[in-house]
Amino acid sequence: MVLACVVSFAATLVIVRSAKALAHVVGDHDLSGPQKFHARVVPRIGGVGIVLGVAAGTAWAARADAALGALALALLAAALPVLAAGVAEDLTKSQSPRRRMFFTAVSAALAVWLAGAVIERTDIPGLDWVVTLGVGAALVTIFVVTGVANAVNIIDGFNGLASMCVMLMLAGLAYVAFDVGDRTIAWLALVGIAAVAGFFVWNFPAGLVFLGDGGAYFLGFYLAELAILLLHRNPSVSPMFPLLLCLYPVFETLFSVYRKKLLRGMSPGVPDGVHLHMLVFKRLMRWAVGQQDAKQLTRRNSMTSPYLWILCSLSVVPAVLFYESTSISALMILLFAMLYVGLYWRIVRFRAPRWLVFRPSAPPREVHKG
Repeated sequence: MVLACVVSFAATLVIVRSAKALAHVVGDHDLSGPQKFHARVVPRIGGVGIVLGVAAGTAWAARADAALGALALALLAAALPVLAAGVAEDLTKSQSPRRRMFFTAVSAALAVWLAGAVIERTDIPGLDWVVTLGVGAALVTIFVVTGVANAVNIIDGFNGLASMCVMLMLAGLAYVAFDVGDRTIAWLALVGIAAVAGFFVWNFPAGLVFLGDGGAYFLGFYLAELAILLLHRNPSVSPMFPLLLCLYPVFETLFSVYRKKLLRGMSPGVPDGVHLHMLVFKRLMRWAVGQQDAKQLTRRNSMTSPYLWILCSLSVVPAVLFYESTSISALMILLFAMLYVGLYWRIVRFRAPRWLVFRPSAPPREVHKG
């Protein structure tokens, strides 16, 4: 785990240090899009450091555990298509959402073949029958993995938001894996946490590097595959556990599709500026509103993320506590959905509770040099 963190930290440092020299290739120059909240050009390939960290950490662990090494190698090999598509988008801005999702599905299919990561039970009437069919389980698995990977990419909007949420979800996964005696999945989850942590220190709060599509899609894929493998290998784990564990990004995605397609009559793939995390930034994070200084904008960006970390933990904690119970987990999913919709409704209508709105006692003072 230490090696995974060190390699990720060092690789990300190299990316940060070379940011100016390679800004024309790896930098995010779009500062005005509806989902852009950074104030300067920042490299978008931070996910490369995470992948190198995971590879190094699992390679070291494989020296003592051949089964772990074989599974890690299978997952990393399966991840290559989704990683390549994501990094290509980071470098060229030419990969459409549909193309990236296609390659995510290819990676999910490879994981079914190479790692045996397949959903064979759901505890959902009708869907359980589908996964008993010949290719039904594989198709459901591919759909789920593609959805989770895309969901993690959707919440990647502020410094530290997606990366911390993934660490929280992997931590919950690792705890349950240890509790049921599946040390292989537990160690793979811990290696993932360590690799993300090596990137996180450069991303939060200073925003010196971004996760990028390559990093977000890879982490979503890695998280989904480990959750499916835990479910596949351990009958005591409820099929509702992975869903509840990943519910914040998943529900954000489903709600976004509903909001865009049904309420606004637009394509779900068109970016807009009213995701929940963006509303938190615009309407709850009132610190330094109107400031144009890059330092103040970066700080406001980073101060938004803890709101969503707390929201994410409200699904991760009950997922860990009730991982064996389908009925309680299903109830927790319903309660989270109600909380999310209620919170969104109040914020979008400027009715957020006053205690949620961050307003400093005095605005930050500008320093004039002359």
